[in-house]
Order: sequence, then C-alpha cells, then structure tokens
Amino acid sequence: MYTGNTLSLTLHDNGVAELCFDNKNESVNKFDAATVGELTAALDALDNAAGVSGLLLSSAKPVFIVGADITEFVSLFDKPKDEFQLWGGANNGNINRIEALPYPTIAAINGFALGGGFELCLGADFRVMSSAAQVGLPEVNLGIIPGWGGTVRLPRLIGYDTAATWIATAAQQRPDAALAAGAVDAVVAPEALRDAALAMLQQAIEGKLDYANRRHAKTSPLQLNDIELGMSTTTVRAMVAGKAGRNYPAPIAAVDAMAKAARLDRDGALAVEAETFYGLTQTPQARAMVGLFLADQYLGKAAKAQTKALKSGAKKVKSAAVIGAGIMGGGIAYQNAIKGYPALMKDINNAALDLGMSEASSLLAKRVDRGRMKPIVSLQTLSKIRPTLSYEGIEQVDIAVEAVVELEKVKKVVLAELESKMADDAVITSNTSTISITSLATALQRPENFAGMHFFNPVHAMPLVEVIRGEHTSDATVASVVDYALGLGKKPVVVNDCPGFLVNRVLFAYMFGFEMLLREGADFRQIDKVMEKWGWPMGPGYLMDVVGIDTLAHCYDVMIDGLSERFIKPDSDAAAVMMYNAGRLGQKSGQGFYKYELDKRGRRVKVVDDVAIEMLAGAFGPAKQFDEQEIVDRLMVAMATELVHCLDEGIVASPAEADMAFIYGVGFPAFRGGLCRWMDEVGLAEICARGDKYASLSPLYAPTDSMRKKAAAGGSWY
Repeated sequence: MYTGNTLSLTLHDNGVAELCFDNKNESVNKFDAATVGELTAALDALDNAAGVSGLLLSSAKPVFIVGADITEFVSLFDKPKDEFQLWGGANNGNINRIEALPYPTIAAINGFALGGGFELCLGADFRVMSSAAQVGLPEVNLGIIPGWGGTVRLPRLIGYDTAATWIATAAQQRPDAALAAGAVDAVVAPEALRDAALAMLQQAIEGKLDYANRRHAKTSPLQLNDIELGMSTTTVRAMVAGKAGRNYPAPIAAVDAMAKAARLDRDGALAVEAETFYGLTQTPQARAMVGLFLADQYLGKAAKAQTKALKSGAKKVKSAAVIGAGIMGGGIAYQNAIKGYPALMKDINNAALDLGMSEASSLLAKRVDRGRMKPIVSLQTLSKIRPTLSYEGIEQVDIAVEAVVELEKVKKVVLAELESKMADDAVITSNTSTISITSLATALQRPENFAGMHFFNPVHAMPLVEVIRGEHTSDATVASVVDYALGLGKKPVVVNDCPGFLVNRVLFAYMFGFEMLLREGADFRQIDKVMEKWGWPMGPGYLMDVVGIDTLAHCYDVMIDGLSERFIKPDSDAAAVMMYNAGRLGQKSGQGFYKYELDKRGRRVKVVDDVAIEMLAGAFGPAKQFDEQEIVDRLMVAMATELVHCLDEGIVASPAEADMAFIYGVGFPAFRGGLCRWMDEVGLAEICARGDKYASLSPLYAPTDSMRKKAAAGGSWY
C-alpha cells in the first residue's frame, strides 16, 4: 500500500493493515521530519484503501520509536511561532487521524517507545507490550513537555495524578508498572508479541472489545470534579516542585498544562499543550538541555573516534591493576569489578588494602540493599578484586592505574617500579589531579605507553574521566585508555597535558575568584548561598570542604607555579592555606569552612562554625555582604575566561567536550548547559565587558584576544 525509507504500510489477507516502522538510514526509529512526512503519506494511502478491518502499528527494529529527532530541535526552536506550530501540528494531525480510523487499532510495543514514539502508541485503541520493552515521556529532561498529545491522552488513560507524575519525572516505565497503571493492555514475552497483538485486534474487529468507548474517553474532558482536580493538582505540583527546583520550569509547566486542559476536549487540550510546548522552547533551559543532549552524543562520537587505533593493534584492556588502595583506590577497583574487569589492588600496607576492600564492599552492599543486585552476585563481583602487598601477577595485567599519594616524587618512584614489573606492551596510567603527565613520564623507559587517567571522586558516582595525553603518549595508548574508560561506564574526555589539566585548571580560576572575594571581606556563607541559588550543587566553601582542603592547598602551589601569569600568589596565606595550617581539612577532619556533625538519622551535616568565621575575620576583617551579581561574575567570569584559554591552547578539542567535562566532573548546573553554553546565553560581548570591569583585580578576568574577536563578530561557541 505504501513504502518509504522510514516505514511501510501493508494490507494482509485477513484485512489487517500493518504500519511498520523501519528507518533504513538509522539503527533506531525516530520521529524525524522524514518519518512524519511518510506517516502522512501512509495514512493518505490508508484512507483510500478498501477492505481494511484493523490497523497494527509495529516496528522491524529492536526498538519501537525512541522519540523525536533531537538534532532537528535547534533549528526548530528558532522558527517563528506559526512555523513551529505547523511542525508540531503535522504529527498531531497524524495521531488524530489514527485515533479516528473507522476500525480498531493496536500498537505492538517491542522495545523502547519513548516521547513521540509512546505518544503514537497512545493514539492507538489498544497497546500490547513486550516484557523487554519500556515506555515513557522523557521530554522534561530536554526542558520541554510532550508535544504530540502526551499530556492529553495519558491522563485520560491512566488518571491525572499518575500521568502528571510520569511526565513531570520523565521516568521510563517497565512493563509491570505500565500494565498496572493501565497505559498498556497486556504484557507478553517478546516472541509472543505479534501474535498477541493480532489476537487482541481481531477481538476488537469482532466486537468483543469496545474500542469506541476508549476513543470517547481519550477525546473527552477528564472525569474529575473541581475538588478532586484541585487537590490532585496541589499535591502533584508540590511534589514536582520539590524535586525539580526553581531552575527547571518544564515539570511544573507540564502539571499546569494538564490541569488547565482537564476541562477541555481533546482538541482544546491539544491547543493548551501546543502553547505550553512552544513557550518552553523559547527558554534558556530548553536551549541548554537540548544542547546537552547533543553535546553528550558528540562526546560519545569523539570518544569512539579516539579508539580507532584499536583496529591497528592497540591493546584491548581485559584486566586491570590499581596501585594504591584506600578510598580512591577501592572506588576504582569497585568500578572495574562492577563492569566485569578482574582487578588486582596493590598497596604497601594492609590497613590501606582493608580500607579499599571496605569501600568496594560497602558500595556493593548498597546495591544489594536497594534491590539492584542479588547477594550472591555481590560476592562474585567482590571476588574480582584481589588485594595484595606484592606485584605478583602484575605481568599478566593489561593496564595499571596508579592512585598513590599526590606527590610527584612518590609517584615517579612507584611508576618506575611498576613499569619494571609489567609487560612491555602494558599501558600505565596515573590518577593524578594536577601533576604533569609529561613530567611523570620522565621516570619511565616507555613513556609512549603512559597517560593520565583522572577519575573524579566519588568514582562510582562521577561519570567523567579525563584522559591526559602527555608529550610522548602514543595514539595507541590513548585509544586503549579511552576504550577502557568506556568499558568502565565512564565518559572520557581526552585533554592535553597542562597544569591542572582541563577541569581543575578551570575550577581553580573559580576558586581563586572565591579567595579574592574573601580577602576583600566577603562572607563565605553568602557566597555559598548565592552560587547554590545560581545552580551549583554546593558553593565554593562547601566544595572545598568536600574535596579536602589539604588537596586544594597543594593544588594552589601547582597552579601558581605552572600558570603564574594569571594564578598569582597572594601576599599572605589564602583562606584554604590558613585552614590547612590550622588542621581544618574539611569533611575528612570534621572541620573546615564549616563544622560537620551527625544528625538524628546518623547523617553527616554541615553547621556554622564560629571558629572558622573568627579565623577569617582576624585575617580579612569582619565579613560584609556583597552584591549577588558581583559574586556570580567574580567567580564565573574568571572560570569562563580560563576555559577560553584552554580552548585557545588546544587543551580540549571542542566547546561540547569542555561543557560535558564540567557537567559530568564537577556538577556544573545542567540547566545552564555548560560554561560555553552559558557564555552564549549571556553574550560574549557582555562576558568581555564583565571581565574588563574586574581585570584590574586579577589577570584571570582579562578577556582573551579570541574572545574579543569573536564578540566583535557577534559570534558564539555553538
């Protein structure tokens, strides 16, 4: 009946028409512009066909439809409102047409049906789901809401409360949850899906299942009185607001749109959805979060490209060693074990090994407690880690991650000893946060086999791994390390060697901005509150306590020595150095900028510490309040400008990789999309103006020549 590049329409002998999605140009089915156009053409063919008794929606791929093509969103969001709504209306029209066909329809959901894919399924009269499939409407993760009837049909199928929760949390639903809610009519084994869907469709054709009443419910107002709707909206709105926070408008907008449309029929409700959807596309949050999605895809492609040397003989990692135990080493060993890599964990004393094994065991126990792992599997996983005081067996290992104390002399001794024990083609990496990889490589006979591999703490939770290329690091070594990082479930970003590498170098510009404010008498508590309000998960004072003030105090010296033209040593001790000299190391010692105590539930919480306040007042004078915008600018402009230096120097290859490094490595606020995305939103000319305003305080604020040139040309990073 119809054949396109993304779908086909076939009329079977029993009178059932099958609309099968099978994108010839992609590994998955998406609702891109081509698919929408072909669906329209297929429905035209269906309207003109005779002898059709029912319609089956199916997929020839392992997934049903994963949603809209996000790559088209950037240009769509820039279109005038009337053009944008024509785009949305085209597929809404398609789904409405399916819902109005003069015979029953059913969707056979064989794999992921997300976003627009699930919205298409909601347009069918019945839905049968494979036990291996998942459904959901994740649009709020992109700063928008469902735009093809999701906010209209789902609440009319499963109820306002459940639908609002599903949409506002963007959660993917497993078959049991979807069936219990009424979003699907049956769940069957994958191999039985087609037969089950055809059998249910035949029952509807024969009049044994009433599809007319279903359509009536989906096209009518919600059956809630004013009191019920008011109570539901208030409850769900409060829950969503508590989880989403003030910086993410889409979840609340979804709840409000469903409430506003509750008293309307389908077409009226679709109009409310369309208006809300368009409004959200014009927000910086939507631009940022769509940008993050695309940047994450770019990051994955860049990582895959870095592994191409594997095809020409680069070493494929199958086993690993972690040199240096403790919390960090135990975390790295755990990540290896959980991803199936046998891991030898070596240290020079049993106490460190015990701490490392305790860390791994504790992380596995949490998975068991949360029902994410069976106890027997936990034990099997832990057995993949072999603690040892010797190098016995190290010659069999493909890669070693050195994770000893952050002192260059110590690392060089360990690395040289390690290389003498390992196979000649083994890869050696250092988990260092600041020490030059090129300098560490001078201790080695085979520096081409050496790279940096900077994990972020806590290892199991932070996705980023910086892969640092030293002066002599070979392409084959980079390929092996990137492939290994991907195998660990991490997001590798390849950077070139420099003081602090990428993330810490740029983050220390932020920290130096913080230190300069403190020296002028700013209140660190106000700074923390302002930056948390701006979107950071924690302010700089609290962050210092969490990272460890001893670590930061050491890193100050590295940055001052390595980039002295901008990271200028203050005349007297920095606040972090004062804290360190007083034995206040942050959370690890129970005291830093804050004091840490256990609450009634046994959780560690930060509280105000008068000693820290008095210490800073004695050095810099009584604390005073600053303008909030000045606080933001003094920290963020320094950080952004240092990132531009890194881009100019080729430390990181692209704005997308840089932005994702800060999202995944230090919790940069996702709704702002990364540092480069934030600069674009503010405008490079404005960033330069703010930098010039504070350049007399420190060269960290002085805009680069490239920034001025790009700003003058009206340019942007994206």
